[in-house]
Amino acid sequence: MLKKTLSVLALSLALAGPAAAKDKLTVLLEWFVNPDHAPLVVAQELGLFDKAGLDVELLPPADPSMVPRAVAAGQAEIGIHYQPNLYLDHAAGVPLVRFGTLVETPLNTLTVLADGPVKSLSDLAGRRIGFSVSGFENAMLARMLEGAGVDRESVELVNVNFALSPSLASGRVDATIGGFRNFELTQMRLAGHEGRAFFPEEHGVPLYDELVFVTRPELVGDDRLSRFLTAVEEGAIHLTNHPQESWALFVKAHPDLDDALNRQAWLDTLPRFAKRPAALDRGRYARFGAFLAESGLIPAAPAVETIAVELR
Repeated sequence: MLKKTLSVLALSLALAGPAAAKDKLTVLLEWFVNPDHAPLVVAQELGLFDKAGLDVELLPPADPSMVPRAVAAGQAEIGIHYQPNLYLDHAAGVPLVRFGTLVETPLNTLTVLADGPVKSLSDLAGRRIGFSVSGFENAMLARMLEGAGVDRESVELVNVNFALSPSLASGRVDATIGGFRNFELTQMRLAGHEGRAFFPEEHGVPLYDELVFVTRPELVGDDRLSRFLTAVEEGAIHLTNHPQESWALFVKAHPDLDDALNRQAWLDTLPRFAKRPAALDRGRYARFGAFLAESGLIPAAPAVETIAVELR
């Protein structure tokens, strides 16, 4: 009887064949896991990467600034990056190319206290503005001030590192540049300080994608990337159609994020995810490159095809 059972088992295994090996992909996040990564986490929890034949590792970086160079050096196949910084890296000779979009609208804001003295951008003349990262944020601020008729030299910039909200709430600065609209405003509200945001794209700064997927140019033809984007797209559509079910999946995977800040950030970020992550708006990229060149951050606007591709 035992011999017969073993024979049947052997036959079953033979008919089933060997388990299909999945193709490995490492994705370096730009920061620790948070609601900005919802389509990725949902895709992983629903088994969409598995369905695409992929074994995807989502890896938070030890140092966020190292992500682009780590991807360029082959330490990961995919990185999540900021579109504005992609142009700066290109100008610095870092070989990267955008092949997909995660968050398709700006998240950056210029933020003030709702009950403070700044009611319009013109009220910023002679005031202090806190920032975390120089470069793009300075260019963005300069364009916004220019549109409001404020002399850039009348404004004092204060490096507050990453203490944007505390610096504004304490009165150390009158405004901050660089806070994300889907996090900082809620963070301030939970701390008892209502904020008001001015959106750069409504004050002269060209539209751009906040978060994009980047890879090395030599991997553009790798079909793992297109399969990856297909799974991300399915994840984005699922969380759009089923936000509460998707939130449950998200906090099951990351229970430490189940708090008031992340619950509100989840809702605020939902409309901003790319529903067609592989799609590329070449005109948007060209306009934004021209803006960075005009601002003196890069020597010239690069040809779109040298920094961004649309996979076929």
